[in-house]
Amino acid sequence: MALYVNEDQVAQLLTMEEAIGAVEEAFRMYGEGQAVNNPRSRIRLGHGMLHLMAAALPQRGVMGFKAYTTFRGAARFLFLLYSTENGDLLALMEADKLGQMRTGATTGLATKFMARADARTLGMFGAGWQARSQLEAVCAVRPIERVKVFSRHAERRQAFCREMSERLQVDVQSVTEPDDALDGVDIIVTATTSRQPVFDGQKLPGGVHINAIGSNSLIRREIDSETVSRCALIVVDSRDQAKREAGDLLPLIERGRLNWEQVHELREVVVGRVPGRRRNEEITLFKSLGLALEDVALGKLVYEKAIAQRVGEEVLS
Repeated sequence: MALYVNEDQVAQLLTMEEAIGAVEEAFRMYGEGQAVNNPRSRIRLGHGMLHLMAAALPQRGVMGFKAYTTFRGAARFLFLLYSTENGDLLALMEADKLGQMRTGATTGLATKFMARADARTLGMFGAGWQARSQLEAVCAVRPIERVKVFSRHAERRQAFCREMSERLQVDVQSVTEPDDALDGVDIIVTATTSRQPVFDGQKLPGGVHINAIGSNSLIRREIDSETVSRCALIVVDSRDQAKREAGDLLPLIERGRLNWEQVHELREVVVGRVPGRRRNEEITLFKSLGLALEDVALGKLVYEKAIAQRVGEEVLS
């Protein structure tokens, strides 16, 4: 019998601190050659897409895949977790919340290794679903005191600031201009669906760490070429996946202003092969694309907690 876990139950079982720990363990295994991750593949139709991504953590005894569809603005996510010992299906999960949490947790992990230790202020671009876990994750790894949020939709932005201020007990402020979200910040997060850069890279403060998480498509860019060119360290979660999807980086690659040898992977930083930061004044960039490895790590955590707390419904496997 396999366990079915719905969205509300996933949300009930996951905490951000645990999620960051699970993702860090997975990237450490990946860096030590003890994990497998396949880049995302997509089946494109005229009016929608099917997305597939798979990974394995043999030391943790699990492997799995996420399948999701995006049709006319609606997305539906499912994750399946299997045993690496006998191939049994262990769990079937609704995976929208799982995806939100693993994306936030990976940003938290990158921030832990790459942002200045004294970082206290955060500039955010975007105030939607993914922005919530992004803010929570950064606050979990740095003592953030002030957050400045810019997005195009004033009502949504203001509601986000009220909600997150109360939830995290942090001063989260709404700002009306992109430059205001850059002024004096130590960390930047972009969590948008924009096809055009959301700020001017010439105005970046020195020593800032950037987490760019919104674009995993060749036709979308959240950061401009100036931003990328100013970065002393550029890190992605997967170079193979970045070569297919990193719309923020590929324009510079194509023009010869950046090469893949200059782009490092998060697993290299986590295991210490690449320093996450050498000097306080450096600008650093983590370009997130989203890996199945992260889904498997959190899926394993949800499964273990669901079993321990007797959450979920048994279904035929």
